[in-house]
Amino acid sequence: MKFGIILGSTREGRVSPQVGAYIQSIAAQRPEHEFEIVDIKDFDLPFMGTAAPNTAWNDKIASLDGYIFIVQEYNHGFAASLKNAVDSAREEWFDKAAGIVSYGSGGGIRAAEQLRTVLAEQKVATVRTNPAFNLFTDFENFTDFQPGDHMSAGVNDMLDELTLWSKAFATIR
Repeated sequence: MKFGIILGSTREGRVSPQVGAYIQSIAAQRPEHEFEIVDIKDFDLPFMGTAAPNTAWNDKIASLDGYIFIVQEYNHGFAASLKNAVDSAREEWFDKAAGIVSYGSGGGIRAAEQLRTVLAEQKVATVRTNPAFNLFTDFENFTDFQPGDHMSAGVNDMLDELTLWSKAFATIR
C-alpha cells in the first residue's frame, strides 16, 4: 500500500518537514508499504474557486491508499493552506483512512479535532491514535524537533491502525 505523509503548513520557517521526516523514518520500518512525503507547498494550489483545479494535486491524492496528516495548530485551528488542500480535491479522498500527527503549544489537539470533522465530509475515516507533539517539550527553541524516544510507540500504534483500516477500505474502492 502507498501512503502520503502530507505536510500541512506552507508557512516560512515551518517545522512540519522535520515532523514528517520523523514519521517517515519510523514508517520505513514497514517495508511492505510505501510512505512518501507530500508537501502541499510543492503543488502551489490556487485558493479554492479562484482557478481551475490542480490536476497534479488531484492525481497525487488519488494515487494514495491512505494518508498521514502533519497538522500544526495556529490560533486554535489548523492552517488555511491545509484546509484549501483538502477542499481542492473531492472524490480522490473517498473511502480511505488517515492518521493525524499534530503539534503545537498544547500538542495541536484542537487542530487535529477540527481536521477530523473536515476529513469526515470527504469520506476519510481517521484512526483514533493521534501522536501529539508539544512545542515546549518536543522542540528545542520551538524550532528543532527532538521528540523523546517514548513517542515512537504512539506513532507505531497509529501506523498499525492506519494500515489495517486502509486495507479494509481498499476492498470497497
